[in-house]
Amino acid sequence: MSFRTDNETGTKPVGTALRTPFVARLSQFSWVDVAVAAAVLVLLYVVLRVGHGTTVAFNTHENVKVDTDPSRLPYDAARSLLRMFAALALSVLFTFVYAYAAARSRRLERILIPALDILQSVPVLAFLTVAVTGFIALFPGSMLGLECASIFAIFTSQAWNMTFGFYYSLTSLPRELDELSRSFRFTRWMRFWKVEVPAGMIGLVWNGMMSFGGGWFFLVASEAISVNNQDYTLPGVGSYAGAAITDGDLGKVGWAILTMAVMVIGVNFLFWRPLTAWAEKFKNEQSEASEVQRSYVLDFLRRSHWPRLLGRVLRPAGRVLSRAGRVLGTDDRPLSVGPSRQRAGDITFAVVAGGLILWGLFDLGRYLYDRTSLGVFGEPLLLGLATLTRVMVLVTLATLVWVPIGVKIGFSPRLTRIAQPVVQVLASFPANFLFPLVTWFLLKTGLSIDIGGTLLMALGAQWYILFNTIAGAMAIPTDLREAMDDLGVHGRQRWKRLIIPGIFPSYVTGGITASGGAWNASIVSEIVTFGGTTLTATGLGAYIAKATEAGDYPHLIAGVAVMSLYVVGINRLLWRRLYRLAEARYSL
Repeated sequence: MSFRTDNETGTKPVGTALRTPFVARLSQFSWVDVAVAAAVLVLLYVVLRVGHGTTVAFNTHENVKVDTDPSRLPYDAARSLLRMFAALALSVLFTFVYAYAAARSRRLERILIPALDILQSVPVLAFLTVAVTGFIALFPGSMLGLECASIFAIFTSQAWNMTFGFYYSLTSLPRELDELSRSFRFTRWMRFWKVEVPAGMIGLVWNGMMSFGGGWFFLVASEAISVNNQDYTLPGVGSYAGAAITDGDLGKVGWAILTMAVMVIGVNFLFWRPLTAWAEKFKNEQSEASEVQRSYVLDFLRRSHWPRLLGRVLRPAGRVLSRAGRVLGTDDRPLSVGPSRQRAGDITFAVVAGGLILWGLFDLGRYLYDRTSLGVFGEPLLLGLATLTRVMVLVTLATLVWVPIGVKIGFSPRLTRIAQPVVQVLASFPANFLFPLVTWFLLKTGLSIDIGGTLLMALGAQWYILFNTIAGAMAIPTDLREAMDDLGVHGRQRWKRLIIPGIFPSYVTGGITASGGAWNASIVSEIVTFGGTTLTATGLGAYIAKATEAGDYPHLIAGVAVMSLYVVGINRLLWRRLYRLAEARYSL
């Protein structure tokens, strides 16, 4: 008689037989997986705990005083972060839908892109004037109405830059990727997620980072709202800083500045740095770079089993969405929004759209004529020239200073690791936190606020050019840079043959958003208040800020309309021509 072991008979021990594949995977989990799970649970708890404060009762007829006790700052910081990320999620969704519609339809492109010019020129305070009234009416007696208005205001400071960048990446898709999509007969859903989004991912991440910084810049305006002589405040770092500035308490302003710096650095380390390192995989190149972006958080997540397990769980849902995407049709034509032969449908669309626009302008003119006169446009038109001068000086100086620096940072992963958190802090830091220091400096030196206001506008707008230049430099394939090195192409020839064609499309996106951002920043930069001292510059931004605070809707509408006119005119005369030049000559 012979005996066989379990291995020889093919049977398994009882304990092993009871172990399912899922349990087997759980047995492979390490302390890294436990740490990731704990972090996710803590994050969910904080979101639920902080989110509970957004639904408390609220009386719109009472002015709420902000508690400036420094012990409140952790809770205020969490509330501000929740609003910022909610606005970022809305901005990404808006970017995908709006940019895709504008890029895929010639007719919609003729309406959506000029509308985007106007939307980015409308000041955040003007959006707030409408949003506060609307959301309070939608959620009466609840803090949720003010929260939605604040998130919407932050959204309006984030979405336009991201939409412009992604729209351009869709319209300048590399020819080989376009041909690949059509030859494999991808559905439009597959083309979007497998071709178009990956091709624009690097620019989308960096523009998202810049837009997030733009949200920080307007945090005070979106959390401490003054409309029609009624003050509305929400718990947050922005409202805390605004109250401390109004009280003239430099000590509490310092606590707000420290909290903001910690928030910006923390978000950069835990969120943006991993995203920029992850986006390296979407670089369109044939040879891998010797140095790549690294992130400790991303490396830590890659060691965890949770992402792979989550991917397996979501895979069936992905298949269902892919099959459902077939109803959108097959990608059977190239992406193109260029000029083409006019059709009867195009003429009909133009007549209908033009008629609606003219009707809106006529109704606006009648409203202003009934309440004042059409001469209300005279003063903002003249004041707009002063602000226009500041904007053009700002964009010119920002180009000369930040384009070479952005190229240097984008070409060096090692330098990017060092410079990114520094640039992120500088770009994200709200300039109005520095108003007390600026006011003190201007009073001591006797420098005019007309010049000081330009410097404050630069703090909020110049970073669009830097971030887009970095994104454009990072997107240049490594093999092209190595080929230039092998051929000995340096100096002016390297800029002419490689750098300018590589970064020019991204620079144009940065320039158009920097210009619009500068106009928007003029609202908070041309009036500086600290304690009992107020300095006012001559310009359209100060005009709109005064009209908003006083609830003077005719002058507010006139100011916003004139600002929109200036922005759209500059975009049409300058930036749109540069866009066409980028498409025709300066592309890789």
